[in-house]
Amino acid sequence: MVGIPQPVLRLLRFAALVYLAGSVIFTLHYVFVRYGDPQSNQAAKQRSLVEPGQATFDVESMVYSNQVMNWKTPGTYPEHEIEEDAVVHKVFSNTIQPSKVLPYYFKAGRKFDPESVTITTLITFDRYPVFSKLVTNYQGPISVTIHINDDENRDENLSRLHDMYNSNPYMKEFVDVHVVVDKFDRQFNMWRNVARFFARSNYFMMLDVDFHICTNLQHHLSLDPEARRLMKSGVAVLLPAFEYVDQEDGIDSVTFPKDKDAVYKLVQEKKLTIFHDFFLKGHNATDYERWYKTDSVYKVTAYQHSYEPYVILKKEGTPWCDERFVGYGANKAACLFEIYISGIDYYVLPHDFVIHQSHPYKEETRKQERKYNRKLYQNFQEEVCFRYAKSFIAANTWTQPKADNLKQQCSRIKGFRIAMATFQ
Repeated sequence: MVGIPQPVLRLLRFAALVYLAGSVIFTLHYVFVRYGDPQSNQAAKQRSLVEPGQATFDVESMVYSNQVMNWKTPGTYPEHEIEEDAVVHKVFSNTIQPSKVLPYYFKAGRKFDPESVTITTLITFDRYPVFSKLVTNYQGPISVTIHINDDENRDENLSRLHDMYNSNPYMKEFVDVHVVVDKFDRQFNMWRNVARFFARSNYFMMLDVDFHICTNLQHHLSLDPEARRLMKSGVAVLLPAFEYVDQEDGIDSVTFPKDKDAVYKLVQEKKLTIFHDFFLKGHNATDYERWYKTDSVYKVTAYQHSYEPYVILKKEGTPWCDERFVGYGANKAACLFEIYISGIDYYVLPHDFVIHQSHPYKEETRKQERKYNRKLYQNFQEEVCFRYAKSFIAANTWTQPKADNLKQQCSRIKGFRIAMATFQ
């Protein structure tokens, strides 16, 4: 057997030592980075998703982030840090838990005028195409809540969200996206509150994503001093809602009318009608016959508890939507009822309107959930009436105009007048 030459043997020993030293250094560096930094502990469970044509992103680090919020304290005390999760959990504590809220999952690049109107809405992945149309059409601030079900399709649906966001350049300019990750479908009022809470202007519009704003709303508001005065005073202004009689005509928003005269013509031709005219309580209080003829803002005087207009409100001072309403039916009506009872009047804008974009409904699901929410809403009305009545009395505002809406609506409740007499 031929022996290995000494120079070669020394070279092999040197290479082995270098390899061993390198292995030790690499292992120590890996352990320090992975386990030495508390913020990196989540890395053990991170997975990467690849966006088609885009960079990778870490799903777990987004869903299980450990961000903190800094709270200023008086005097010379240092700032106090609170975990973002704790703050958000408290804000939305009336929802079904556990639920993870990811504020500003995507944040618009623009700085918005505080006096502008932010559209607040909510969508699921099947409504991405119509949402993209809304973004292109409005080209103003939009705050949207997107629900991602925390199941085996979560990562795929997050990837679809990235695809949607990157498909339209106006998204990055105008849209703040807030993601809710949990296992609970159709927490509509909670999703509405998330979108409103993180809206970045003084006014917000509660709008269902399948409605198309047909006019230049922002321009009209800038030219209407009475509407702006009303908005600043804290009342709600609203847009009449329409839909096509033949649902096929309501699919493509490009064909929708763009002014009141064109709307009235289509109504006269029986091609366009009040939204859900089979349930007039939902929108009839808008008084469409008056709207066709006026050029001025006017007050809603025939409010009733099933009214569901599309309203623009002041962000601060407006009651939040009650998050106990989950699923179809009464969720928005309950929100608007509490707003009205709190003393906020509704006014109709004279030139702007929305039209429903046709799509199929899940009628069996809606039927069951409406039945449950109808019972909940009956009890909710009584609760809201007594709660606000007591607060008005305690604040010595019971005899002021602020309490008029409550007196008008709540006096229909059996025993309400007698109860108020005992409170006073």
